[in-house]
Amino acid sequence: MKSLKIIPVLLLLVLSACSAVRVNADYDRGTNFTQYKTYAFHKSGIDKVEISEFDKKRILRAIDTQLSSMGMTKSESPDLLVNIFTKEREKVEVSQFNAGWGYGWGFGWNPYLWGGQNFVSSSTEGTLYIDLIDAKKKELIWEGKGVGNLTENRADKEQRINEFVAKILAQFPPQE
Repeated sequence: MKSLKIIPVLLLLVLSACSAVRVNADYDRGTNFTQYKTYAFHKSGIDKVEISEFDKKRILRAIDTQLSSMGMTKSESPDLLVNIFTKEREKVEVSQFNAGWGYGWGFGWNPYLWGGQNFVSSSTEGTLYIDLIDAKKKELIWEGKGVGNLTENRADKEQRINEFVAKILAQFPPQE
């Protein structure tokens, strides 16, 4: 009976682990990031992103909020151009739960006596790239990447996008 009480706890841990956004950033080590004070969105690059217009607006709004909170301002003649890129993939996970009486070992794992149950779950994993480009040199100077599970619920989607963007841009400017 103890094992049956543990199952909901394990399920909760698995679900909470799925909500995490994994982030990473890379940058040009020769760049002085203190020189960048203004930004604008790289319209031609953003127009190529193949997601809904609503999601684009959500992402750009979240980036705008984060960069503004860092003291940067939007400008017609910016120091930085901001570009985004997205990818998504369907993840399918199969796990098997087998419990039964073992041969002389007492209660334990045994796939032969009680059969077992297969659990199949699927989720959509998304990747958001945020590229910062030196506007004068037209060179990539910083790239942040966030990977995590996506949601279809409109209210949760806004929160999830804000979480992705905040965690990615928390790595900008790089701290050496």
